[in-house]
Amino acid sequence: MDNADLEDVIATVRALIRDRVIPREAEIDETDEMPAGLREEAAQMGLFGFSIPEQYGGLGLTMSQEVRLVMELGYTSPAFRSMFGTNNGIAGHVLLEGGTEEQKKLYLPKLAAGEWTAAFALTEEDAGSDPAGLATSVAAAQDGSWVINGLKRFITNAPVADVFMVFARHADGPAADKISVFMVRADTPGLTVGPKDAKMGQHGAWTSEVRLEDTCVPAETLIGAPGQGYITAMRSLAHGRIHIAALCVGLAQRALDETISYAATRKQGGQVIAGYQLIQGLIADSQTDVMAGRALVLSAATDFDSGKDRRLGPSCAKYFASEMVGRVADRAVQVHGGVGYMRGVTVERIYRDARLFRIYEGTSQIQQLVIARQALRGVAG
Repeated sequence: MDNADLEDVIATVRALIRDRVIPREAEIDETDEMPAGLREEAAQMGLFGFSIPEQYGGLGLTMSQEVRLVMELGYTSPAFRSMFGTNNGIAGHVLLEGGTEEQKKLYLPKLAAGEWTAAFALTEEDAGSDPAGLATSVAAAQDGSWVINGLKRFITNAPVADVFMVFARHADGPAADKISVFMVRADTPGLTVGPKDAKMGQHGAWTSEVRLEDTCVPAETLIGAPGQGYITAMRSLAHGRIHIAALCVGLAQRALDETISYAATRKQGGQVIAGYQLIQGLIADSQTDVMAGRALVLSAATDFDSGKDRRLGPSCAKYFASEMVGRVADRAVQVHGGVGYMRGVTVERIYRDARLFRIYEGTSQIQQLVIARQALRGVAG
């Protein structure tokens, strides 16, 4: 997509967010449900496939273009982006990174059009940020099919998913060549989805358990080659980490805007509180955080596109931006004072929503390990 078309897409999405989604944020938070009309609007705009290449029905955005769009999406309730984020992110990229050309042609257009909602079924009780502890098992049947058994937890979009990208282990041992990934339809016998989880924040974005009991799937549901799942997961997560970092920047910008607007109008001691230097200090810290996060995400996206760095940069961006949005949200509540602690106030919701970003798609502690290991590569001793 050329720059002119990208600017048109961003402008259209910005208008959708401000005119249609933001006015319904409180409703989404209170009901824990995304209004159906917003899903249709997102699908019509191509948002279910913005990172999917054009030859498979998507918009074909580069990583550098994608992060600019996602920063706009991050300006509102994360549940809106969550509807289609997995199709574009970790689930869609399972097909892009590991699928055969035939699988890409068959399945990616369904994701790009919003005909299918996909879920990334990796996390388990003892395997989350590090998939090496995966316990879900898969065995080959005599007729060439596969039989999967296991329990997945906290799977985003599971209650509404049409397909699941299920990661399973063939045998004990190192994960690098013992894990495969399968595309399992939601109506497959033996696959059951539990009730949606009750979460602290990010209401409207549903997660739940997914149980697989002697779930038999055809041979062609294997994505790529046997044993390729671990590498596919790592590559999908690298893309997803930059995506989430951009989302954090968008939400931090919203929290900062709410902070500035409130400080400029709220009076205390005979003047607006923005006139007090301690309030100015909080605003300055948040402004600096947002700008630093945006610059880091754009830099990491550029290096990702060029192939220069697809490991260190994504982890640095995700680590910094997810921690950063938490700091900005905390300051926003502080500037609002008691009002900021009340349900129904935007910054209170942002504070709850922001907390999850430090956990999923690799916790901050996992990012620290990845960053340190990459930084220390090649150093003797």
